[in-house]
Amino acid sequence: MSASQFSVEAAAALSEGHTARRDNRLEDARAAYTRAVNLARYSDDTATLAETVKYLGKIERDLGEIDASLRHYQEAAALVRTLNHPLNIAHTIRHIADILREKGEPDRAAPYYDEALILYRRNPKAPPLDLANALRGLALNKADLGDRPAAIQIWQEASALYKKVNIPAGIAESEHQITLLRDVS
Repeated sequence: MSASQFSVEAAAALSEGHTARRDNRLEDARAAYTRAVNLARYSDDTATLAETVKYLGKIERDLGEIDASLRHYQEAAALVRTLNHPLNIAHTIRHIADILREKGEPDRAAPYYDEALILYRRNPKAPPLDLANALRGLALNKADLGDRPAAIQIWQEASALYKKVNIPAGIAESEHQITLLRDVS
């Protein structure tokens, strides 16, 4: 098989994984995403490999395999860094930060959030929802680190962005977190 055929086969396996994940057949999705990654490794397409590795990381996270998920996202981050797509880098490393925060490692998560926010803020094409979601994670991380004033300020910015894109769940969570943080202060 040629490199381009491997890319086509990887895309087909990726699509199969998306269908299985949507249908809540998580083990089938993991198998399809694993196949997609293995096929993509034989292609000359770094973007396809990065995408397949991210989806494998996502399904591992869905399945509670946090360490495996982290490894896949770290590999994907290394790959997307070679592609010069700042928003893709920001999105990928934000997921690394979220995973580290959820693992109870806020100190390790902090630099990933910082870098993601820099990349989002520098890019005028950054979707406001992506920035809001990065701010959400950073605010939770600041609270985990005990920096309530910073967490409140970040939640306020996230809330404004969630309002801008009309995400009621994001607005409600932001306001709830601000209330909790003020009540503790």
